[in-house]
Amino acid sequence: MKDKVYFVGAGGIGMAALERYFLSRGMAVAGYDRTPTPLTRALIEEGVNISFDDSMDAVPADFRNPDEVSVIYTPAIPDSNVPLSFFRNNGFSVEKRSVALGDITRSSRALCFSGTHGKTTTSSMAAHILHTAAVGCNAFLGGILRNYGSNLLLSATSPYSVVEADEYDRSFHTLRPYIAVVTATDPDHLDIYGTEEAYLESFAHFTELVVPGGFLIVHTGLKLRPRPGKDVTVFTYSQNEGTFHAANIRRGNGTIVFDFVDERPDGMSISDIELGVPVEINIENAIAAIAATVLTGDVTADDVRRAMASFMGPERRFQFHLKEKVPGGHVVIDDYAHHPDELRQSIRSVRALYPDAKLLVAFQPHLYSRTRDFAPQFAEALSAADSVLLLDIYPARELPIPGVTSKIIFDEIKVPEKLMINKDSLVNTVKNANFDILLTVGAGDICNSLPAIVEALTADVK
Repeated sequence: MKDKVYFVGAGGIGMAALERYFLSRGMAVAGYDRTPTPLTRALIEEGVNISFDDSMDAVPADFRNPDEVSVIYTPAIPDSNVPLSFFRNNGFSVEKRSVALGDITRSSRALCFSGTHGKTTTSSMAAHILHTAAVGCNAFLGGILRNYGSNLLLSATSPYSVVEADEYDRSFHTLRPYIAVVTATDPDHLDIYGTEEAYLESFAHFTELVVPGGFLIVHTGLKLRPRPGKDVTVFTYSQNEGTFHAANIRRGNGTIVFDFVDERPDGMSISDIELGVPVEINIENAIAAIAATVLTGDVTADDVRRAMASFMGPERRFQFHLKEKVPGGHVVIDDYAHHPDELRQSIRSVRALYPDAKLLVAFQPHLYSRTRDFAPQFAEALSAADSVLLLDIYPARELPIPGVTSKIIFDEIKVPEKLMINKDSLVNTVKNANFDILLTVGAGDICNSLPAIVEALTADVK
């Protein structure tokens, strides 16, 4: 990597981690993104020169020499992007974000967390465990970890990197894990893969990339057929079975406590682990994270207990915005869930915490292709709510697909209280709705409405 790095798509959460990593090493960093966000504002304050103008005039003059500048881009950026086209046509070193991340994994002992869902939380948990322990790590996370206000953790001395291994665009094929985790392989990103078989094959190839002497940890019951090398040790995990699992689970008074069971002959079982974010799915997430860090040999049982109890979670992963119910008041929870299984699990978690409450789910579908591929499953998951607000599809990187709108989900939702709305009317609709718990879900920009929602719901109780 050269001394100057230009990022095309600088506002992405994964790109931001690399930008901060290179800044920490004294390199000059600049880039382009389409729109300002709180994240781009933070990056600019930290020293990244970001422009929002898709023209070469906006590229700083000292970032136009191919001998001095490396270029990193995200696949979400179209080939028609002017700066990206210039860099490709003028002799610059241009590589995907995943390739740059892969280079980092080759120079470290990388713990790589993959899966349709769960990878952000499990990788964040593992990073927090290593950071809590004396060994530390360099972590590149897919969400802002609330303990640190960042998606990047740095250590000048640790041999370990922690990476969220993203299957989108087969990005995780550039990585070289020392320890690889596969949390789930439910089909997703079919706009890229086309079929479930191709999706599973992509994960199978990922399991081949674990370095000799490394470890592969796979959730039990997956359709995936791993293909690790002969010098790679394979383990399994889940809540109830596998090499690593939970026992003696205690739920109550807003807490979840369990024992971590390590079935290896010389395993390190750990009793009385309390979850800092006490939702059901985090039992399995914690098991995967603990297993990966225990395999390093550099964490203790006390390190694990301290880290898990203090773990606050990534932003937008079952994050409370109003937690204490007051007479006539509400609870507001936001979650990044954008796959039917994630949505189903998020709703189940709310039901477990508040079994007698009336639940309103406001869901913003993410991507036309995902809506097309999973509309019945989304409708089934939403039907577990008491009432539903369904927003327009958030397109992200996609152009519209004829005939694909939120209505193909809406028509199949089996609750009597359901309404299709646009995002601009979300706040007023929520304010006038009858509910105890509001769960906002989706990987788009529905979260931007939360401050106004909270203000509207608390105005009369201040």
